[in-house]
Amino acid sequence: MDAIALENRYSASNYHPLPVVLARGHGARLWDVAGRSYIDMMSAYSAVSHGHGHPRILAVLEAQARRLAVPSRAFYNDRLGPFLEKLCTVSGLDMALPMNTGAEAVETAIKAARRWGYRVKGVAPDRAEIIVAEGNFHGRTTTIIGFSSEAEYRDGFGPFAPGFRAVPFGDLAATERAITPETVAVLVEPIQGEAGIIVPPDGWLAGLRRLCSARGILLILDEVQSGLGRTGAWFAYEHEQVRPDGLIVGKALGGGVLPVSAFIGTRELMAVFTPGSHGSTFGGNALAAAVGLEALKIIEEEGLVERSRTLGAHMMERLKAIKSPVLKTVRGRGLWVGAELDPARTSAREACERLLEKGVLSKETHESVVRLAPPLVIPREELDLALDRFAEVLHELEPLHRRRCAA
Repeated sequence: MDAIALENRYSASNYHPLPVVLARGHGARLWDVAGRSYIDMMSAYSAVSHGHGHPRILAVLEAQARRLAVPSRAFYNDRLGPFLEKLCTVSGLDMALPMNTGAEAVETAIKAARRWGYRVKGVAPDRAEIIVAEGNFHGRTTTIIGFSSEAEYRDGFGPFAPGFRAVPFGDLAATERAITPETVAVLVEPIQGEAGIIVPPDGWLAGLRRLCSARGILLILDEVQSGLGRTGAWFAYEHEQVRPDGLIVGKALGGGVLPVSAFIGTRELMAVFTPGSHGSTFGGNALAAAVGLEALKIIEEEGLVERSRTLGAHMMERLKAIKSPVLKTVRGRGLWVGAELDPARTSAREACERLLEKGVLSKETHESVVRLAPPLVIPREELDLALDRFAEVLHELEPLHRRRCAA
């Protein structure tokens, strides 16, 4: 039985993969079981920002695994402190709580905001509200999907937890109208990733910071996808020179080899956690901390933030120069772009399948958007080759569009 048939037989159908079986990766390249090479233009939703098999990451992974991997937070370990210190230094915040996945870190942020609301702000018990944005994607737990506006994420998984109020993304006035005496936090992505790389209006994030400060509520930013250099800054909030009260990071923090995440915050916010109030068997383990620290050092020492900024500007310039009726718009920041196709003319799935045939890997979101988010280490010539192939696909789809319109 081949790999696809075997996976389909034994795996629950919660994904719709493209028909390729990957076996090896290095840098911005992936190879299938037949040895064919592909350019990775997705980097596992930003989890592989360092590229596949970065030698420094692998060296630290092996060395630490041989020393100590999972000792439990019931004891101190010699890797966690340096890792958290570096996280706080690059984020400009005070304390961090290590977890494993992005969704776990979001759940941690929700708990922190609620307890802060009760113990610091004085909200009545069990009445805390958190304002979120429509179109958000913060993970897949039942609490998180409960405040998603995507019907597919919610269908059949209720009942859902109360305490969330959704407003249009990027609408500062709507956020202000939604604030009540029970509001404890605003939780948003600075740029919405799963929604199709949606960039808010200039000044929105700075406006949120002013609003939250004026009304005595927390600003918590989910930068699981947008953080750690993806947008051409360490964090997307730096583009508007704001400082959140809480920050959620993950994906690239694991260097492409481990699930590593964290919730980082001000000292006042993080003080709500006390022994026994929160925990994770694997969160903050020595292996994850060693890899996470090396991942941060590589971003800094190899100039990946600046690389994302300059290559991202080049990618955006090239995409905007493509003249095709199939391409509706491009948007993004750094090496993180959504190319929205006209759904009346084609589908993003069809475009991704054609890219696959040409040796380029990406994945559609919301049926009409092709994600273009390569590892930050991608050589410019490989990026250009992938963009050439994308332009070819768009032009190939134009005759299909004309036939559909004629019909």
